[in-house]
Amino acid sequence: MQITGAVALVTGANRGLGREFARQLVERGATVYATARRPETIDLEGVVPLRLDITDAAQVRAVAERAGDVTLLVNNAGISTGADLVTGELELAHREMDTHFWGTAAMLRAFAPVLGRNGGGAAVNVLSALSWFSVRGAGAYHAAKAAEWALTNSARLELADQGTLVTAVHLGAADTDITRDFDGPKISPREVADAVFDGVEADATEVLVDPWSDLVKATLSDSPTERDARIAAALAG
Repeated sequence: MQITGAVALVTGANRGLGREFARQLVERGATVYATARRPETIDLEGVVPLRLDITDAAQVRAVAERAGDVTLLVNNAGISTGADLVTGELELAHREMDTHFWGTAAMLRAFAPVLGRNGGGAAVNVLSALSWFSVRGAGAYHAAKAAEWALTNSARLELADQGTLVTAVHLGAADTDITRDFDGPKISPREVADAVFDGVEADATEVLVDPWSDLVKATLSDSPTERDARIAAALAG
């Protein structure tokens, strides 16, 4: 998969990681559809802005018809409600799942035929180290990202026969609006985009953007108690 000459579509491209993904894709020589619920908020030059709420089935269908030449799909759009699963507001948990899981699933279902017709291409799902662990105040986000990780694994197998690369991206905290209240270390959106697109060009099925993601993945073979303790110690340290 080569970025130069690709036709890319980025969801949630009006700010944060999505904006940087779209900006760098243009810089690397791709044609870019930049989508957002309010496309008038997209301030990048050299992109084609499109209206898209990934939880709106009609809008997903319309964008897939409009952008029928896409060879690289970047599923970036997301939310963070700060809700817990047992004691938090259930409506917020539904919003997280509707966005990260069902919204991403809708995009993959709509664009899989597009990618197949255009030679296979690639789909990138922006996940999180929180796909693999939880903390208080992030239960809904963790569950939705864990479900999106499972979706990514299934899509990779389902789309292999048509030659579509499916890449899972895991990272800790990037310096964006969604993490403005987080006091821990953050990486720049540019670093994330560099790692993601270098990984896509290397046909990577998984990109671990930062040391935090490496650490969390290494705990997956631990017992839940051991994993919680290791992660708590890392967060405190």
